[in-house]
Amino acid sequence: MSIPDDQSAYWNSTGTGKTFGHPLHPGWTARIDRGAALLDYGCGYGRLAGDLAGLGFTDVEGVDVAAESVARARAEQPAARFDVLTDPPRLDRPDASYDAAFLFAVLTCVPGDDAQRALVAELHRVLRPGALLQVSDYCLQPDERNRERYRRFESRYGRFGVFETGDGAVCRHHTRAWLGELFGDFDAVAEHELPVLTMNGRPAVATRLLFARR
Repeated sequence: MSIPDDQSAYWNSTGTGKTFGHPLHPGWTARIDRGAALLDYGCGYGRLAGDLAGLGFTDVEGVDVAAESVARARAEQPAARFDVLTDPPRLDRPDASYDAAFLFAVLTCVPGDDAQRALVAELHRVLRPGALLQVSDYCLQPDERNRERYRRFESRYGRFGVFETGDGAVCRHHTRAWLGELFGDFDAVAEHELPVLTMNGRPAVATRLLFARR
């Protein structure tokens, strides 16, 4: 079975009830001017965009495939702007539109290689040269529960690290080598790991990466 590139059906149904908790890195966010144009790609219900607005950023935009989540974001976070992605990953914005972008727990929900490459290429297009890209996502987890499901679904999807959640999503945990390849058109600036909770409330380790757009 091929790895699905488009999971918008899940995010417009079951996924609208998920909670996300990857926090901002204070030191990395402090590098960005408060008037910079910011993009929260895969914004969900607007939690991260709201956090950015609360820190004094005045030009924050969030985009997501889930129309219901975007409607909630507009209601709960009036200091930011939100749009629905109708043809993901394409953004209806000119080249070099943003000074910084945030991609938090999105790659795990876009498990196919081609879809991830297209997403990152689109971010590269809309970011200005020198713009910062903050990524927070999951590398392969060491615990036996995760290792068992990596093994269980490897034959189905042809890749160790892709798995089904049980409620309709196909997710991916990554090798560090793949992330290095995926962001090869960006300059690596910093890397950090921290404990987080997944969208289903389970403990995990997130890998945070900071890149600069060439």
